[in-house]
Amino acid sequence: MKKYASRIYLCLVFAILYIPILTLMLFSFNNTESTANFTGFSLEWYIKLFNDENAFIALRNTLILAVSSSLLSTIIGTAAAEGIYRMRSKWLKNAVNSVTNVPMMNPDIVTGVSFMLFFALLVALLGIDDYDSIGFGAMLIAHTTFCLPYVILSVLPRINELGESLTEAALDLGCTPVQAFFKVKLPNIMPGVLSGMVMAFTLSLDDFVISYFVSPSNFQTLPLLIYSMTKKTVKPDMYALSTIIIITVFTLLIISNIKSFKKSDKVRRKKGGKA
Repeated sequence: MKKYASRIYLCLVFAILYIPILTLMLFSFNNTESTANFTGFSLEWYIKLFNDENAFIALRNTLILAVSSSLLSTIIGTAAAEGIYRMRSKWLKNAVNSVTNVPMMNPDIVTGVSFMLFFALLVALLGIDDYDSIGFGAMLIAHTTFCLPYVILSVLPRINELGESLTEAALDLGCTPVQAFFKVKLPNIMPGVLSGMVMAFTLSLDDFVISYFVSPSNFQTLPLLIYSMTKKTVKPDMYALSTIIIITVFTLLIISNIKSFKKSDKVRRKKGGKA
């Protein structure tokens, strides 16, 4: 009974997770705008999507912002994690860790309003007449800031796990501290760095609340475009775009898993050969 109950529970969890996604994908091929009845298979919404300039501009803006903020937050976050690790004072290290976690604990609406007030004050102090002139910079700063804690949280445990033995060995062999970091420490903590970057990219790609308060009028991301449609109705070509994104992410995950499997299989074979 326990075996069947666990299988039923697992099926229910997967159903709750994936039925909405599959429904969206199904209705992206519907030949009408109805979200209640599937009346026939059609590629009409995909054709309209590729002819929709606003959707592609929003997608381009979203990707530019997500890539830029994830790269910037990864560089700053990795450096910050190394700095936190090297702090001698235990009290100061705990205080910095607590402060770092604040953006993650804060509701997005609080963070969004805070950034809006900050940039409004900055524009007033600098005497800038047009907010749009610093709009992308403001969006980049906001996205980088709320992504930073996630990068630090991903990199710092790797640094703690690695310890100082490899770095000290590199220093003994003639490396400078900078060379020891880039040649020895960074390659060993790279899985944490990459996972932090992917998390930052995903968070930036998905963000709506903070972007809503900070975005200028001339820079619209995909979540903002979709939200603006909800005031009237979300067009089915957005279902088509969502389906393309889902399939792309799913394909990348499959490729990543295949590569990981091949790598672990090679390591297993080498160990078997040595034995």
